[in-house]
Order: sequence, then structure tokens, then C-alpha cells
Amino acid sequence: MERVAARELPEAMRVARPGAMVAFGRQDVNAAGYGEAVRAARAGGFEAVERLAGGRAAVFHEQTVALAWAVAERDALTGTHRRFVKLAAALAAALDALGVDARVGEVPGEYCPGEYSLNARGRKKLVGIGQRVIGGGAHLGAVVVVDGAERVRDVLIPVYSALGLQWDPDTTGSIADEIGSVSWPDVAQEIIVQLGRRYDLEPRGLDAETLALAERLEPQHSSPAVG
Repeated sequence: MERVAARELPEAMRVARPGAMVAFGRQDVNAAGYGEAVRAARAGGFEAVERLAGGRAAVFHEQTVALAWAVAERDALTGTHRRFVKLAAALAAALDALGVDARVGEVPGEYCPGEYSLNARGRKKLVGIGQRVIGGGAHLGAVVVVDGAERVRDVLIPVYSALGLQWDPDTTGSIADEIGSVSWPDVAQEIIVQLGRRYDLEPRGLDAETLALAERLEPQHSSPAVG
């Protein structure tokens, strides 16, 4: 996001397979129960990190797809809604192509609630989308739950309890729950296909300077050690 906003890199989208982590939003970090929530996440086998975008604690693990979209815009704030709509539409198309009855919108009681969440049948949250705007650009992040909905649910029960958040664990879902067995590569590929129908994509790797910047910034996003 920083390098794209500074016009050092072109607009970029990254599709990746993350490790197990609970990503806490700014409201979570400032909550009285944050330390207890961090301990609960780590006790459940998840690293605790602090994320850029708003919203409440979200979960990534090896059976989720992490999407990052960095865009340069002089007045990035005015395009916030438009970017949300575009990304939600692309991801909804990917889920539809896979056989999911995908809908855009918040399911009552969902974790990390958001207007642009994607759900199945209006009942199970499958995708969360967040956005961060800075001077000259913006970053959208999404997490798509391919499989392992129970891992999301099980770690968030104690985490949300520590944060004092009310939610309905039964709203947690996955693509596999909806259509049966599906592989992570197949889901990731379908997301790339749908993005490619909307944007001119050119495959590229992360350059050394971007990786070095990420290493320097990483400590700022690690949740503190708590006793």
C-alpha cells in the first residue's frame, strides 16, 4: 500500500495462502480485554497480529485465501464505497462460479460484521472485506474461508468473549460446507479468473525492496507479548 500510494509500484493485487492468525482491528487493540484476547488466540494455536483495516478481530488460517489490493488514488477517500463494491462483486462471482449461493451483505450476528461481507444463502459468512485509506492510495484486504469453518469459530469464541463482543458462532461458514470438497488452489484460481475479467492482470513476484519494507514494518503489527 505504501509503495503503490507513493507511485513506486503500479496498482497491485496479491492472492496468498496465510498462516494461522487472528488479526485484531484498532477497536480491539484499545479494548480492555485485548490482552486476554491475545492470550486466547495464541492458546488456540493462532498468532495475534494488529491489522491495517478497521473492523473487529478476523481469522486467517491455511485453508483461507488472503487477498490484498493496493491502489493509488489522489483522493482515495472518495472512492471507498466504489472499491468495496468492485471487490465484493468479483469475489461473489468467484463463489457463484464455484457453486455457492453467494450474496453480498452482513449476516445478523456474524463475526467482524461488515456491509460488504459475502455470505452463503443469507445465513453463513464466507468472506470478510476491510479497507484502509492513506494519503495517495488505499488497501483492501479480504479473507475467503475455503474450509475449516470450525477453526474460525472455535478460536473466536474465547477471543470475542474476552473483547466483550456478542456474536452468533453458527453464522460461521466455509465454501466446503456449501459445495463439498474443494481445494485451496481451485478457489484461489477462480478468484484470479474473476479478477482477470475485470482488470488487466500481469503476474509478478514481490520485489526485494517491498519484502525489505515488509520486514521493517512487521514488528509494528505483532501483538505484544502478554503474561
